[in-house]
Order: sequence, then C-alpha cells, then structure tokens
Amino acid sequence: MTGTLYLCATPIGNLEDITLRVLRTLKEADLIAAEDTRNSIKLLNHFGIKTRMTSYHEYNKVEKAAWLVEKLKEGMNIALITDAGTPAISDPGEELVRQCVKAHVPVTSLPGASAVITALTVSGLATRRFAFEAFLPYDKKEREAVLEELRDETRTIILYEAPHHLRKTLKECRNVLGNRRMTVCRELTKRYEDKQRGTLDEIIAYYETVEPRGEYVLVIEGRSRQELQVLQQKEWESMPLTDHMELYLEKGMDRKAAMKQVAKDRGVSKRDIYQALLNE
Repeated sequence: MTGTLYLCATPIGNLEDITLRVLRTLKEADLIAAEDTRNSIKLLNHFGIKTRMTSYHEYNKVEKAAWLVEKLKEGMNIALITDAGTPAISDPGEELVRQCVKAHVPVTSLPGASAVITALTVSGLATRRFAFEAFLPYDKKEREAVLEELRDETRTIILYEAPHHLRKTLKECRNVLGNRRMTVCRELTKRYEDKQRGTLDEIIAYYETVEPRGEYVLVIEGRSRQELQVLQQKEWESMPLTDHMELYLEKGMDRKAAMKQVAKDRGVSKRDIYQALLNE
C-alpha cells in the first residue's frame, strides 16, 4: 500500500509550540525529511525522537522529491519538517507536495505554528484579508514588479525579511507603498520576541539607530478602498474623454454602455459625460 506524506509544523521559536500529534507522527514515521538535519536533530533529541532523517532542501528539492515519492509508493510513511513553522509555506516542501499530488500519493497536513498567522494576529492591523508575499525576489526587476503590484493592494501585506536586508526593504516599501502603518515582528515566540508598531517612516528611523537582529515578519497596512477609488478617478480624469470612451468601444461596448462605464470611472453622472462629449 502507498504510504502517506505528513506535513508536520515545527516550532518557530518556543519548543512548546509543537503539537502532540506532530510529536507522535515524528516518532511513528518511517523517515523524516528535514530542511536542515543539523538543525532538526536538536528538536528531535529534545523530544527523544530517534526516527531516521534525510535532507530535503531548496537545492535538491526536485530530484530528492522524486526519490521520496518512490519511497512513499513503496509504502513508507514520511514526515516532512522545515527549520521552523509549517512546511510548503515559502518552503521547498511545495515541490514535494506537487509531485505527490501528481503521483496520487496521500498528503495530509498537521497544523501548528506559522510565522505568517502569528505575526498577523498580533499586528493590530486588519486580519480578515491579507496578502502573503514571503521574501521579496532578489532580482531587482522582479522585486520592483512585486512591489508595484502591492502598491494598490487593499489587503494587509505580509513579508518575511532577513536582518541584513531589513533596512533596504523598509525603504523600498516606503518609496513604493507610501507612509503606511505597519508592525515589524522579530523573533516570534522566542524569549526576546519584539514588536515595533508605527508608520514606515517611524520604523525606518527606529532601525537607523537599532541594529537589526533575528528573523523578521513585516505586516503592512493595505491601501483603503476610498483612497484607491480617489486615485483611480484622478488617473481617469487625466485621460482625454474621447480616449477614455474609445477604450471601452474597442472592447465591444455600445456607446451607451461605454458612457455609463466612463461616468462610473470618473465619479460623475452619465449626463455629464454626454454633455462633455457634445461640447468637444
């Protein structure tokens, strides 16, 4: 019979964050696939777990995933763990899950600690809707493209960042997103957990005098719908009315429907659009 892949959430800081179900699964599994076996052995030793480990990380994720899938097909039960948090979230486990699904191998997730949710819930910002971007791309053009996509994002934005890149990332966010409210979470659930709340300008000023240390989660306020609507109206107003009309006529709208949409874009009545077109 085919084995099962268990996605086991591990502590993001405090070792007591691990669940009883995860501990039992790690003990009973035939094999543990770990992002960094040197790091994970400390966790396993702490809880007296002797299960054999193999490394599964970013640099071997495709080939090793194929090997793990074959072992699962042979009937082996495998537990996947990351260095901290839930596997497959901004993590090479995504590839292993993809290959398992393709091969019809059962996959189940054992929920637990996640830095994304932990940071969001303590941020003091809106939690109902959020956009998780993990680490911004290293490539300059890709990085700029992602930030531009986030410029008009109305959901709360969550990013990961390493200490040596924190100052640069904060300034890039300020340049593109504006002076939003935000919360910077550091070393979540650990002894020296820290949360800095304020505007981007205030947070940037704080880290000019404080050396960034530890792992960071940035939670940034989304743009308000009202502000976004005003900005969009200004963009439409800067476009010549005939060009605005032509935009919808080219999409196949009739003249009446196009005038209605143009009026909506500009925040005016259809009669105003009709009169303006007559006067041109």
